[in-house]
Amino acid sequence: MYLDAEKKKEIFAQYGKSEADTGSIEGQIALFTFRIQHLTQHVRQMKNDKFTERSLVRLVGKRRRLLDYLKEKDIVKYRELIKQLGIRK
Repeated sequence: MYLDAEKKKEIFAQYGKSEADTGSIEGQIALFTFRIQHLTQHVRQMKNDKFTERSLVRLVGKRRRLLDYLKEKDIVKYRELIKQLGIRK
C-alpha cells in the first residue's frame, strides 16, 4: 500500500500541528497532495482507468476548497504551505 499509517503520521507531523492532529487544514492539504501525486502517476501509466481519473479530479477539488478556506483564514500560512508543497498557483 502506498499510504500506510506511518506515512500518514509522518505527513501530519511535518505539516500539521502534531502527528495525532489529523484535522488540521495544513495536514489535510499535505495528505491530499501526496495522494494526488500518487494518483497522477497511476493515471499517466493507465490511460484508460477512468474511475481513478474521476477520483483524482474530485480529490483536486477537495484540496482546492481547503486551500481557498486557508487563504481566507490565514494568507501567510497559505503562502508558506503552497511553497513547501510545491503547488503552483
